[in-house]
Amino acid sequence: MTDKPIPPRPGQGAWKARMAEILRVDHAGELGAVHIYRGQRVVLGDAPGRERIAGQLAEMESQEAEHLARFDRLLTERRVRPTALAPVWRLAGFAVGAGTALLGERAAHACTEAVESVIEEHYAGQIAELADRDPDLAAELSKFRDEELAHRDLAVEEGARQAPGYPLLAAVIRAGCRAAIKISEKV
Repeated sequence: MTDKPIPPRPGQGAWKARMAEILRVDHAGELGAVHIYRGQRVVLGDAPGRERIAGQLAEMESQEAEHLARFDRLLTERRVRPTALAPVWRLAGFAVGAGTALLGERAAHACTEAVESVIEEHYAGQIAELADRDPDLAAELSKFRDEELAHRDLAVEEGARQAPGYPLLAAVIRAGCRAAIKISEKV
């Protein structure tokens, strides 16, 4: 992803189409994030001695759920259809979350670090793109980005980069996130 704003497309209705892409992909991303944390909580949530990470995961899931609820409202208000792949992203998010949690706490944090790094870049590009055309939405995205960065920073503090196989695990998760972003804008 790049921090450069995407130039507006020429033609009637181009901005409306671009706004639909932005809202659709952000809704899909927050949906996936909620399910990643749910998957991690299923594995780590009730495990003895894991109260600390269980609390962290619950808090992060709660913030992602708030973001998702906001995008639900925005889709309705602006008459934008959600991604047709929502069931896939729910399942994929849960599987990635549960799978990384099965590898241990550090792998779960590595997942968070990888996902939130991509999302931060993604939101930064959108914020730049929306700054002049929809400053209120840009401000909301800035708030969400700050919360995503806090998730990333917490994951790093908790040892994300010390997870076994971190470089490969993070690279695969980042690539998956980037692919999901491109697909969800259109589908």
